[in-house]
Amino acid sequence: MRVLATAGHVDHGKSALVRALTGMEPDRLEEERRRGLTLDLGFVWTRPEDGGEPLAFVDVPGHERFVATMLAGVGPVPAVLFVVAADQGWQPQSEEHLVILDALGVRHAVLAVTRSDLADPAPVCAEARQRMARSSLGTVPAVAVSAVTGSGLHRLRAELDRLAAALPVPPADADVRFWLDRAFTVHGHGTVVTGTLAAGTLRVGDRLVTGDGTAVARVRSLQCLHQERTAVSGVARVAANVHGCPDGVLRRGQVLLTPDRWLPTGVTDVRITGESAADLPRAVMLHIGTAAVPVTVRPLGEDTARLTLSRPLPLRVGDRAVLREPGGTRPPSAVTVLDVCPPPLTRRGAGRARAKELATMTGCPDPAAELRRRGLVRRSQLRAMGVPASGDPVTGDWLADPAHWARLRERLAAEAEEHARRNPLEPGLPTEAARRLLELPDRRLVDALAATPGHPGLTCRQGRLYVSGSLRPALPPTVREAVDAVRRDLEKAPFRAPDAGRLAELGLHHKALAAAVAAGALLRVTDGIVLLPGADEQAAAVLRSLPQPFTLSEARRALDTTRRVAVPLLEHLDARGFTERVDDQHRRCREDDDARQPGPA
Repeated sequence: MRVLATAGHVDHGKSALVRALTGMEPDRLEEERRRGLTLDLGFVWTRPEDGGEPLAFVDVPGHERFVATMLAGVGPVPAVLFVVAADQGWQPQSEEHLVILDALGVRHAVLAVTRSDLADPAPVCAEARQRMARSSLGTVPAVAVSAVTGSGLHRLRAELDRLAAALPVPPADADVRFWLDRAFTVHGHGTVVTGTLAAGTLRVGDRLVTGDGTAVARVRSLQCLHQERTAVSGVARVAANVHGCPDGVLRRGQVLLTPDRWLPTGVTDVRITGESAADLPRAVMLHIGTAAVPVTVRPLGEDTARLTLSRPLPLRVGDRAVLREPGGTRPPSAVTVLDVCPPPLTRRGAGRARAKELATMTGCPDPAAELRRRGLVRRSQLRAMGVPASGDPVTGDWLADPAHWARLRERLAAEAEEHARRNPLEPGLPTEAARRLLELPDRRLVDALAATPGHPGLTCRQGRLYVSGSLRPALPPTVREAVDAVRRDLEKAPFRAPDAGRLAELGLHHKALAAAVAAGALLRVTDGIVLLPGADEQAAAVLRSLPQPFTLSEARRALDTTRRVAVPLLEHLDARGFTERVDDQHRRCREDDDARQPGPA
């Protein structure tokens, strides 16, 4: 299917023309037919005789009082049938509709000069094409027609067929952003919503979330041009029977989205075309898709501004939208979304700095530039912004700019060194403290930074970070004296670890012991059990001299130690790969050196 919207001044024959093309009545309301004036959106279609794709029309009102409705009709549509009457020529709403189409970046159109039976269409056609050529539409084909006599309709259908064939086909696997232009209740079925699906695929059974993420709707059935479908891909006119949303939530201007793929935002930085940002009113309406949302404008640069939305919208980098002052005389302004997750502007001079940054942004998604600006960002968040992610994550879903990552690692090493200097009894910097110091959003990033090669070296052990100089820190004199005393105690009986009383007598409390272990002055077997460095290898050598396998009692006697020490020491040797269990009572020494795990530094 291909979908076009109509555009043009009131009473120039838009509805009459699509009626003649399709044989269907676009004016749904009785008042519209009685007054001969389109008040709301109409939807009709035609099926080519050659069996090609159907061509659907969204018929929009042309009266100046209904420009917001016109915007809802053309917002999600990629092409237009622009109508100008031969007997009236170019009119104010012709111009405003053209400005809107240009603001939205619409590039595909056919010009129909209607009422060609009442006046010479050539002068009007020439003027209209000249005006349209200066917009995003460029040079467009034009056809003089009369809905009354049927003159030119055959040629117009041919031009529309050529236009439809030239329209780009959006990706069927794109994330769904389904803007609603109608919502109503059907007895026995519940809520039905309609709209133009611009890209992606809707399927029966899909779950979609509302634009603000507060409600979930399940697609119970789908229709496309009154035909039941199990799946519909854009671009297409779609009617969906949905279930799950509270009454009143779904209406024109609401949107249904693929879950977890969009980033609803209440603040966005944009580029404005058509008027200086400083000249815009502070309060205007932002039109995108079928939505019309009040926004507050904060100018930043000559053509850039920050918009604060009255309700969140699912915007992406590169989106085109329209700013318009309701009831005002200003022409609409074009908006290109530059950033949907902008930084706060709280510091003095932040606005000027942001304006300089925005001046370098094009509105075209640029993964490398986005990563440079943000330093760290989740791949999923980048995709939700409309920026394709590239490169490998540093951990989990996190992407990092290489230069920013290198700076973070230098800072992390410096913080670990500073912590070791200030806390000689506790040289390892806790990873959570490191996360806070570096203002990192995820503790896993600290581990990833520590694992990144560099100088000085970093290691993470038991939730603490050590830098090369702090792996063997100088111990305070009192702790060094206590360690020397333990060393003297163990010289005669290397496996008779001092008990808690002896450690307390020497002043080796928890922090002092941790510092001695971190400095490599003592070997921690388990809590409260310390030996000299290398004692585990020495114990393994003693045990190899025993008949294999051996029992706990045999090991205890060979090592000349107590059960208090022997049990955790053997478990430590198991963990390091020196020994292994044979059964509940016996162990044996392992000969496979490759199986041994390095012990604590």
